[in-house]
Amino acid sequence: MLKGIPSILSPELIKVLMEMGHGDEIVIADGNFPAASHARRLVPGYGHGVCDFLRAILDLFPLDTYVETPVLLMDPVEGDDKNPPIWKEFEQVAEAASGEKVSLKKLERHEFYERSKGAYAILATSESVPYANIILKKGVL
Repeated sequence: MLKGIPSILSPELIKVLMEMGHGDEIVIADGNFPAASHARRLVPGYGHGVCDFLRAILDLFPLDTYVETPVLLMDPVEGDDKNPPIWKEFEQVAEAASGEKVSLKKLERHEFYERSKGAYAILATSESVPYANIILKKGVL
């Protein structure tokens, strides 16, 4: 155990976060996301939700300030709620961690899937809320 490291962050996840460089992306995926088939590096986070991981990761992980939108969301398909309530929580968590307004951008579902294939890693969670998928672009300290 280490002081100051949230227990939700496994040694494997800490290693992945440390290996990532400026501009690398990590997907925090809900339980419905095809994480195993899309991941270059799959990090298991089963038993926990996306917001729990988002809080813990953003305590350590700088968001990229050199891009317009360092946080990407999966845009719901026609007929689904166009503003899932969990997105407000994502925004609040990101802004609390960075201390400023954070821009979030929606990507069409298939575009999000394609983008995730190029991510440094995908963190697979047990989140049951639909459209609780988020991509974070790493910044610099």
